[in-house]
Amino acid sequence: MKRIAMSALALFLLFAMSSQTKTQDAKTSYPSMAPLDQYLLDRDTEIAMAKSAAPASISSDAEVLVLGRHGFETAVKGKNGFVCIVERSWAGDIDDPEFWNPKLYGPTCFNPPAARTHLPISRKRTELALARQSRDQIVAGLKAAFDKKELPAPERGSMCYMMSRQAYFGARYGHGVPHLMFYFPATNETLWGANSAGSPVLAHQDAPDRLTVFMIPVGKWSDGEPAPIDMVH
Repeated sequence: MKRIAMSALALFLLFAMSSQTKTQDAKTSYPSMAPLDQYLLDRDTEIAMAKSAAPASISSDAEVLVLGRHGFETAVKGKNGFVCIVERSWAGDIDDPEFWNPKLYGPTCFNPPAARTHLPISRKRTELALARQSRDQIVAGLKAAFDKKELPAPERGSMCYMMSRQAYFGARYGHGVPHLMFYFPATNETLWGANSAGSPVLAHQDAPDRLTVFMIPVGKWSDGEPAPIDMVH
C-alpha cells in the first residue's frame, strides 16, 4: 500500500519478507472487491493490531477504530488525541494490482493533526470501497469531495506511526519496515532530499488524495525489538 504504507498506504515501502509469499500472492489477481467478510477481523484482534502501530506510550491512550460493515467505528475511546486503525488495501495506490487484496493490513496510528485532516480521507476511501465503487469511481468520488471542500488539506504537523510487525503490504513489500509518515499538500519532494541516493527519506506523490507523503524508516518495531538490519538499509 503506497500511502498507508500508503497509509500508503500501503504500501510501496521497501523490501518483501518472503519469496514464498511473493510467489503465492503473485499468482493471485484481485480485479474487484472480495466479499466484505474477507476484509473483517475479530474485534479484539483488530484493536490489538491497530494499537501495535505505535509504541504503547502513545497507543495505550489512543482512540481505536475498527472496520465494520458500514465503515470504521469507534471501539475504544481515547485520551491523547491519537487515533489508531488498521487500514485495508483500498488505502493504497489506485494502480496497485493488490488494491482489492483482503489479506493486506496497515496498522496506523495518526497523531492529532492527522486524525483531524487525514483520517477523513481514509474514511472516504472506505465509504466508496464499501459501496463497491470501481477504482475509477473512487478517484472520481475523492475528486468531488475535495472540490466541494468536504475533505481537508493536511494540517501542519500531520503524521502517523506505522511500526507494527503485523503489517502486511502484499507480495512486493511483505511486512515492510517500521516507519513514520508525514503528510503535506502536494509539494516538491526534492526539498526533503527524498528518494535521493543514500537518503533515509522516501516520498510518494499521492494524486487522488492530493498529498505528498514522506516516509522515514526507523530501526525498531513498536514493541522495541530491532528491525532486521537488511530491512532498514
